[in-house]
Amino acid sequence: MRKLSALTFPPISLLSKLPRTSPLQRAWPSLNSTRGSPCSVISPAALVCAHAVLLWPFAGGDSGFGHGLAKHLDKLGFTVFAGVLDEKGSGAEELRRSCSKRLSVLQMDVTNPQQIKDAHSKVVEKVQDKGLWAVINNAGILGFPMDGELIPMADYKSCMAVNFFGAVEVTKTFLPLLRKSKGRLVNISSIGGVFPMQQLAAYSSSKAALTMFSSVMRQELSKWGVKVSVIQPGGFRTNIAGTSESWDQKEKVILDHLPPELQEDYGRDYILQQKNFLRGIGIFSTSDITPLIRDVEHAVSAKSPSAFYAPGKLTSLFLNIAFFFPTSFLDYFEKKQNIQKKGMPRALSTPK
Repeated sequence: MRKLSALTFPPISLLSKLPRTSPLQRAWPSLNSTRGSPCSVISPAALVCAHAVLLWPFAGGDSGFGHGLAKHLDKLGFTVFAGVLDEKGSGAEELRRSCSKRLSVLQMDVTNPQQIKDAHSKVVEKVQDKGLWAVINNAGILGFPMDGELIPMADYKSCMAVNFFGAVEVTKTFLPLLRKSKGRLVNISSIGGVFPMQQLAAYSSSKAALTMFSSVMRQELSKWGVKVSVIQPGGFRTNIAGTSESWDQKEKVILDHLPPELQEDYGRDYILQQKNFLRGIGIFSTSDITPLIRDVEHAVSAKSPSAFYAPGKLTSLFLNIAFFFPTSFLDYFEKKQNIQKKGMPRALSTPK
C-alpha cells in the first residue's frame, strides 16, 4: 500500500498544540508505534484518512456494543464504516447526527452475501489506496435461552448464521484490504464461547466456533503482519437479550411446536420458567460497556495487542473455573445455579 505523504497534512507539531484531554492526543502514542501502520511516518491529522475501521453490525438501537464502539472510534479520529441492519432506522440516524462526517452508515445484514459485497465496494471506493486498518465483527444474536433439547433447530441455525458464518464471510471478503495494511481483525465473541452455560447451547456453540476460527486466523495471518484479537465479554446488559414481550412470543411459538412427549417430560411450568434467565441477566450485569470499549481500542491501536480480552463482570472468575478447576466442580457449580433458578423438569420432580 502506498504510504501517505506527510506533506499532505499539517505537520506533526500539530499534536503538541492539542490539549492533553484530546482523544487524538491520547490515542496517538499507541497508534504511532504500530508496525506496518500507514500512520507510522505521517502526522496525527492523517489518522482520519489512514485508519479506516469497519464495524459490523448492530441492530440500530441506541444501546449495545456496536453503537458505543462506533461513537468512540469516531471520537478517536478513525474513519468508521458502521454496518447496520436498517440504515434508515433511528439508531443509524442518531449515529449520523452525533458523529463526525468521517463516519459512514452502511446497510449490512451479515446473512446476506450481496449486502456484504455491496458494502465492500463502497468501502473500497471511499478508502481507495489509503487502506483499511481494522475489521471489527460485532454481529450477534442470543436466540431463546432454553434447555438444548427444547431449542428449535431454526434457532441453532440462526445463531450459527449470524454469530459465526456471518463473521467468517465478512472476514474473508475484507481480508485482502487488511493484508495490504497489515491491520487488525477483531472478533467479538463471548465468555459463553469458553464457559459452558446452561440454556445457551445454540448461542455458546456459535461463539465457540467464532473463537476457534479467530485463533486459527491469528496463526495464519501472522505471516502477513495482520494481528487478530478475540473479545470475550460477559456481564453486560445490552439489547441482545430482547424484551419480556419478545420472550412471551417466542415461548408461544416453542410450546405450539414442541412434541407432546417433550411437553409431558419437561412440563409447561418448567418451560415457562426459562424467562428467569432474562431476570438473571439484569441482576448480574451492567449497562456500562466502557471496559469492552477500552479493550477494543487497545486491540485496534496497540503495538502488541492481546490475543484475548475478557472485559466484564465476573469474566475472570468464569475463565479461571473453566480452565483451572476440575470438570466435576464446573458441572456442580452450574447444576446448583440452575436448580435454584428454575427447578427440575416435571418427569424428574414427580414422586414415583
